[in-house]
Amino acid sequence: MKTSDFNYDLPKELIAQTPIEERDHSRLMVVDRKSGGLSHEHFYEITKHLKKGDCLVINDTRVLPARLYGIKEGGGAHVEVLLLKNISGDDWECIVYPGRRLKEGAKITFGDGLLEGEIISVLDTGNRVIRFKYDGIFLELLERVGTMPLPPYITERLEDGERYQTVYSRENGSAAAPTAGLHFTKELLDKIGGMGVDIVHITLHVGLGTFRPVKEEEITDHVMHTEHYTVTADAASRINAAKDRGGRVIAVGTTSCRTLETVGDERGRVKSGSGDTSIFIYPGYRFKVLDGLITNFHLPESTLIMLVSAFSSREHILNAYKVAVEEKYRFFSFGDAMLLI
Repeated sequence: MKTSDFNYDLPKELIAQTPIEERDHSRLMVVDRKSGGLSHEHFYEITKHLKKGDCLVINDTRVLPARLYGIKEGGGAHVEVLLLKNISGDDWECIVYPGRRLKEGAKITFGDGLLEGEIISVLDTGNRVIRFKYDGIFLELLERVGTMPLPPYITERLEDGERYQTVYSRENGSAAAPTAGLHFTKELLDKIGGMGVDIVHITLHVGLGTFRPVKEEEITDHVMHTEHYTVTADAASRINAAKDRGGRVIAVGTTSCRTLETVGDERGRVKSGSGDTSIFIYPGYRFKVLDGLITNFHLPESTLIMLVSAFSSREHILNAYKVAVEEKYRFFSFGDAMLLI
């Protein structure tokens, strides 16, 4: 199967640059994943498609203000640092720009000296490992000196950084938001919980690899990025209980989906634990846990549109995207949503 099999035409003006004023007033395309039949609704109407006994699985990761602008010591050059992953302690894997100026041993100051960093190694990928020094609490300092790392296709300034966070975010660690969750309000979640739907938190810290294009002609040649997940014993127990009672497990976002399919066994039972996943889901994959998926509209030829196609079919998804373009849905991170069920 070729990467080009997952291409589609998208007018640039349909790429949402800002979030809609009310989170749950985005549009919702409901797709029957078996037949491909679809309907057009609003996100707050998702309650019509949930029922008592279902389990809604949400990713509670929180996006770090991970883009830092600093000054290189001994020359004053302006540099940009993007935090990717905490390796241990105060050591972080980072993307740096311009890389040629930042070799091992280079030191950088951020926020007029509130935060300092030293490059302690250069990785084979070209990324750097930076050891940070500071007084106080690192995450609090990031809030003061860092900015939100919005996706490259968003060019407008985001006035309120919380609009790139889900209302249930709590575990710091992501470089990008689990955007399917951006449509929920606390009131909508309360309504869903009041219906007898069990809302279960899991965590997967989203990396920037989620935006990395598939450059290989054959999708099976693509090397998937890794991301860190945590599924608590309580979460695993509640997901399994939903299966036992005949309820459906519905993932909010591809991040929740990838986590569930990583920790699920062949019987559809979920195991608790933490680890790194590089699971790559594309057509032909047999889902073990998932019964429904809430997701946004994804980039052409991306691993995410391949995942969604695996849950339905390539033909159904490409037709849904064609209709979405015709109906002028808003695409990508701040765009509209799709429910596959």
